[in-house]
Amino acid sequence: MPAKQVLSGRRPSGVRPQGRRRPVPRPNGPVGRGPVEQFRRTRRKLRRAWDRPLTAYYLIFGSALLITVLGLVMVYSASMIKALQLGLGDAYFFKKQFVAALLGTGLLLVASRMPVKLHRALSYPVLAATLFLMILVQVPGIGKSINGNQNWISLGGPFMLQPSEFGKLALILWGADLLARKGDKGLLSQWKHLLVPLVPVAFLLLGLIMLGGDMGTAMILGAILFGLFWLAGAPTRMFVAVLAFAGVIVAVLIRTSPHRMERLACLGATDPGKGDMCWQAVHGIYALASGGWFGSGLGASVEKWGQLPEAHTDFIFAITGEELGLAGTLSVLALFAALGYAGIRVAGRTEDPFVRYAAGGVTTWITAQAVINIGAVLGLLPIAGVPLPLFSYGGSALLPTMFAVGLLIAFAREEPAARAALAMRRPKFGWKRASLRWKSMRRRVTRRPSGER
Repeated sequence: MPAKQVLSGRRPSGVRPQGRRRPVPRPNGPVGRGPVEQFRRTRRKLRRAWDRPLTAYYLIFGSALLITVLGLVMVYSASMIKALQLGLGDAYFFKKQFVAALLGTGLLLVASRMPVKLHRALSYPVLAATLFLMILVQVPGIGKSINGNQNWISLGGPFMLQPSEFGKLALILWGADLLARKGDKGLLSQWKHLLVPLVPVAFLLLGLIMLGGDMGTAMILGAILFGLFWLAGAPTRMFVAVLAFAGVIVAVLIRTSPHRMERLACLGATDPGKGDMCWQAVHGIYALASGGWFGSGLGASVEKWGQLPEAHTDFIFAITGEELGLAGTLSVLALFAALGYAGIRVAGRTEDPFVRYAAGGVTTWITAQAVINIGAVLGLLPIAGVPLPLFSYGGSALLPTMFAVGLLIAFAREEPAARAALAMRRPKFGWKRASLRWKSMRRRVTRRPSGER
């Protein structure tokens, strides 16, 4: 480089200073103000937000919280007339559901903070305790029958326990641990290790449930079993064979029960029929149809005044449609869709086989039960008598479901990127570290040499 150019301060040709960029020519019109450009910017921002490590964590927690809170509101609105007809206070069912929600929130927080190893260690005790309680249900004098199904144990007073609801959680935890251990040993490629002992234990749970006559809960357990097979990579032939075998059993159970045949005959019914056989299904459609776009208003339902049976349990979605309209029902569907997507995302991004099976099992459980319940209300599926998860009245259903949501939150926190993001948000030593840093800076300022300002 010539010395004249250096001394004169001129920049040699072809050399650009560090830290400065060449100006980009701008077009004559306004930049980024068109609707197409604004749409692209919004789409890029949404995509970046969707791909963040904590997206699944917030989706699970937020959607489950909103479903539970909205469910409490609708339980109070749908059950107040029923409670007054029984001579109880108008908030009787709401208070019981609120207590169950508080207990379930505690279980959710505990489950979300438990390490994965502890969840795996609880799989066998939970399964053993659930089987013991389900056997007690069939003991005369201990088990209680409600609406023709003997699946309850009285806890004293108005509190009842349905052990079959905990059977869903037990099958998921135990099945996920079993498949994970066999997968580590490379045994899942053999069909006998894939079926045994998972299928016999699942059939034992199904048999105890069907002894009480609760086919709806048995269908959810069957969906969980098929979900675990799918996640484990079962061969198509075996998957189809087990599905066909289960279909034959379901067909026989429906054919041999006049009550179930009546429910099957009410698919798509628009008239109560002979002897009001389809009364509940038809009045569920009436409730949805009278809601319109935005509903008749919270608490203004007509069908809950004795026209629609089980308005606060199995058919609470119909009351939601009547009082909150299409906007309310679509909001509930969107929340369940967000929860299901987040569960699939957790199961798909993990490298831990137990987390993959357990997260997939919980997602299958909640989404399948929601589809069966909402499909029955819409007249697209037979009435199975299963509650809407986190939404319908019933503490026995709410407690294990909230614990399962806590499982999903714990798994979402265990993702490496999510763990790093959470670690960056909280200080390592809290306020004490911040105060020490401030004091050390003050000492540095006061100990400067004289003459420095």
